[in-house]
Amino acid sequence: MQLFDWVILIVTLLFIVIYGAWKTKGSKNVEDFILGSNETPWHIVGLSVMATQASAITFLSTPGQAYHDGMGFVQFYFGLPIAMVVICVTFIPLYHKYKVYTAYEYLEKRFDLKTRSLAAILFLFQRGLGTGLTIYAPAIILSAILGWNLTYMNIIIGVLVIIYTFSGGTKAVNVTQKQQMFVIMSGMLITFFLILHYLPNDMTFTSALHIAGANDKMNIVNFSFDPEEKYTFWSGITGGFFLALAYFGTDQSQVGRYLSGRSVRESQMGLIMNGLLKVPMQFFILLTGVMVFVFFQFNPVPLNFNPNNKAMIEKSAYKGEYNALEQKLDDLSEDKKVINLLYIDQLNQDYDNPILRKELVALSNKEKDLRDRAKEIILKADSNSETNDKDYVFFHFILNYLPKGLIGLLLAVIISAAMSSTASGLNALASTTAIDIYKRNLKEEKSEKHYLYATKFFTLLWGIIAILFACIGTLFENLIQLVNIIGSIFYGTVLGIFLVGFYIHKVQSKAIFYSAVVSQITIFIIYYYAIYIFPSGEEKLGYLWLNFIGAMLTIVISLLLQWTIFRKQKAIME
Repeated sequence: MQLFDWVILIVTLLFIVIYGAWKTKGSKNVEDFILGSNETPWHIVGLSVMATQASAITFLSTPGQAYHDGMGFVQFYFGLPIAMVVICVTFIPLYHKYKVYTAYEYLEKRFDLKTRSLAAILFLFQRGLGTGLTIYAPAIILSAILGWNLTYMNIIIGVLVIIYTFSGGTKAVNVTQKQQMFVIMSGMLITFFLILHYLPNDMTFTSALHIAGANDKMNIVNFSFDPEEKYTFWSGITGGFFLALAYFGTDQSQVGRYLSGRSVRESQMGLIMNGLLKVPMQFFILLTGVMVFVFFQFNPVPLNFNPNNKAMIEKSAYKGEYNALEQKLDDLSEDKKVINLLYIDQLNQDYDNPILRKELVALSNKEKDLRDRAKEIILKADSNSETNDKDYVFFHFILNYLPKGLIGLLLAVIISAAMSSTASGLNALASTTAIDIYKRNLKEEKSEKHYLYATKFFTLLWGIIAILFACIGTLFENLIQLVNIIGSIFYGTVLGIFLVGFYIHKVQSKAIFYSAVVSQITIFIIYYYAIYIFPSGEEKLGYLWLNFIGAMLTIVISLLLQWTIFRKQKAIME
């Protein structure tokens, strides 16, 4: 980090915070604070929806995911455009019809208070964890690589977000996310083209794709029916569809974004914009990770990207053994560079040499073996170490190969993304707590000012809770997977409640409430016995299926319970 990088980073972040607080200060009432007075145009709705989902985890973990596993993760988003259409046709018109502040208000109008409260509490629990994670994710990477104090990083990011979210509510979130998306996409585009520029002079983009393909990084679609496969076309279309339907349709952090739209049409157009752009955006971020992989075929690469592991090994009795592996990797890197250059030369002559392609695969397998042996040494030195280094890959490239100024910009990208998703989370948590829990259960009538101050208080409270979650968080295998796993555990049940509410009018409150409770407990059990207890890569069920299972369980059980209730009522009447 040079002085210029610090200037870029600090100026960018301060501009976003100060602009957001200044532009949106002075909310007059709860509607103004939570719904932004319904003044948001469709393109801001679309950008805000995209920025809410595109957290720092997206820009830290996704390139690393592609570096190790290739483009297959994009299948996770295949169901998203279909979900956007369903939400536009069904969810948005109903939310606007009932003039709700939060998605969960609708559930009381359709069912009863306890169903509304159950859905709201499930949301608060998972979104509280998720919001803490959006702070923790960039903080742990920044602290590990730059040597910054982790606790201080959590507090700084959290406080920056609280300032403008507390000040302006939904308007502040929407206004700042427009700036944040500009910073984010500018930084990623510049980085992508710089990677291509850094590749050998005689290497075209097509050649880079050939090298990636030879190493199985370009397998975009997998039509396998194996339930143990995490990312397939079928899990993306089904599990990914249900996750997107639940996230965008019932999660207040997203619902709040499009409820602030000027009209039903503006809200719908914003979501359609997200549906059209989200998959290409994720494809581009994954492709950036694949290009980082190609770049490291010609440049030195660490045995493990997490610098904490290297520092720990240097102080352990396994230093010599680890250094020996590093020397083998250096030798292997030279071999890779030679073979790759030969392969490019053949490609330039329009000949995809199968012998060289096999040699590339063999060298990649040798490198993987060295990395696996390094992980074993790291665990011998410290059994609590996190050996998975996917989240550190992109950051290693940023710090070691980008020019002055651009490092600061990319750090601003990562922190801006953290702030955008955290702000939406805090705004949604505060809105849900104030409207669905506090106001609904308050016996005496209060003024609009009172509820405005209450919502601001809950914004501050949830901001502090999110920072505390971040401070006590632990790194999971891959941060972007952890966020989606947390969502998958809870979203299916909540989505099932909403789908029954929207489409199955015969099911009443008692049946849906108990079916949701049974479904959520069942999902906890399935997750524990089919996913949690197994090491990474050995799970018996891809976590995306939890969304589908949870929703279907809620729907089927509610129908059975309602039928049973109906039979009992009929028997009594007879």
